[in-house]
Amino acid sequence: MDNKKSFMKLQDMGALIALILLIVGISIISPQFRTVDNFLSLLRQSSINGFIAFGMTGVILTGGIDLGVGSILALTTALAAFFIKGGMAVGLAVILALALGTAFGVISGIMITKGKLQPFIATLITMTVFRGLTMIFMDGKPISNLGDSFALKFIGKGNLFGIPFPVILFILVFGIFYFLLQKTTFGRRIYATGSNPQSAKLAGVNIDRTKIMVYAISGCMAALSGLILLSRLGSAQPTLGQSYEMDAIAATALGGTSMSGGRGKIAGTFIGVLIIAVLNNGLNILGVSSYWQAVVKGIVILIAVLSDRKRG
Repeated sequence: MDNKKSFMKLQDMGALIALILLIVGISIISPQFRTVDNFLSLLRQSSINGFIAFGMTGVILTGGIDLGVGSILALTTALAAFFIKGGMAVGLAVILALALGTAFGVISGIMITKGKLQPFIATLITMTVFRGLTMIFMDGKPISNLGDSFALKFIGKGNLFGIPFPVILFILVFGIFYFLLQKTTFGRRIYATGSNPQSAKLAGVNIDRTKIMVYAISGCMAALSGLILLSRLGSAQPTLGQSYEMDAIAATALGGTSMSGGRGKIAGTFIGVLIIAVLNNGLNILGVSSYWQAVVKGIVILIAVLSDRKRG
């Protein structure tokens, strides 16, 4: 029994061990990787996937999936850019974009709970429709010339005490999700919904409301990532966010969240996000083709899913 417990603990630490080995291995191969500037850049990049992955974790914990986050990111970013270019204050445009992202997430949640659609099908629909709406709204062209607003630049490019603002925001949002999932009644309802919906319902958990809320949060996180990208790029692109849902799902799976729901920790997702970021950064530095990078990511996801099945 003790050996089994020790093995389970080792499995739970698998993502952290993998992250450490990756960092050490790439650092030995490439001195450029282990510079402070590169690590700060890596963390800044990881924040974009991180926000989406945190929202995705809540969704997957309920036994769902959200394929629409990349398209929500693109549409809310396009709308925010349109608002700012039209003269709206950056702060108000940011609030509106986050609210719209939340609303788009609610649409997915309603389709799943009230429309009785499978999460994969419902979010495949929202992914396709929102991407199409983005293309129609932007006419396939970027929205640029957003002015010289300090607030807009600061969101994605600013620094506080030498630390990039997106990194600070990333850690802050992680703390909020940790508290939400581990210390609140809502967090317990999320786990109960994914673990055993029938028992949760008998215990008084409003399953539909819980699911709608996690999809709303996922949409909001996608919009937040879009705002970071808008700040960094200085424009909104119609193809922005494509395949971002895959990186978020990969990070969540790598972090040990069960794809069948009910089991996982946000700290694991945090580590999973860093693994994806280190992989991307390290492979870029080593000059590995983007095609091979996709293959490597696929293999990593496969290993994570197989590990999850063994753990279950």
